Amino acid sequence: MAETTDDRLRLLIERIERLEEEKKGIGDDIRDVYNEAKAVGYDVKIMRQIVRIRKMKPDDRREMDMILDTYKAALGID
Repeated sequence: MAETTDDRLRLLIERIERLEEEKKGIGDDIRDVYNEAKAVGYDVKIMRQIVRIRKMKPDDRREMDMILDTYKAALGID
């Protein structure tokens, strides 16, 4: 039984390692796309914000916008 458990553990660890490598590759690909966007003149910082905003639920986005507007108004920022 211990051998079966050891094999299962090894297989799980190997799967995690493969997925970590895939994640690194995907991260590299995303960075390449941002670099491409920057090379043609897009503002990468704004693009990252847009990606973050698009991931949000509409209600969460509206709430964030309202709070941001409230804070900006309190600080006299247009």
